[in-house]
Amino acid sequence: MDEYESLSHTKWDCKYHVIFIPKYRRKKLYGELRKHLGDVLRNLAAQKESRVEEGHLLPDHVHMLISIPPKYAVSQVIGFMKGKSAIHLARVYGERKQNYAGQHFWARGYMVSTVGRDEKAIRDYIRNQEDEDKRIDQMQIWN
Repeated sequence: MDEYESLSHTKWDCKYHVIFIPKYRRKKLYGELRKHLGDVLRNLAAQKESRVEEGHLLPDHVHMLISIPPKYAVSQVIGFMKGKSAIHLARVYGERKQNYAGQHFWARGYMVSTVGRDEKAIRDYIRNQEDEDKRIDQMQIWN
């Protein structure tokens, strides 16, 4: 929280922890798609003057710590990223080479929470989420 971003008349530090899932929570984020999607999401965030500070793609959901300027609503940026990434994925990995109208890759909603002084804890949570999911799955085998 030592460094602030700036616009013409504003100093700001607005970071959000965002989670969203593929439609029906299908485990689609594997292999080549998983490697490619991180760059796509970072580039789309940059188009809205935002920055993905930390991110992790799990098989059935996406965690990211994103910095969004106060001139944009969180819903505007996340909606843009989800919409444009779905179109891009359909063109690159889908069978259609035209717009992906009427079919969606991502589920409609998302989870967002503001990041204050807990930024380090949230960064650690995002980095270790996959290991934690595996640990919980192992514990449920014995139930």
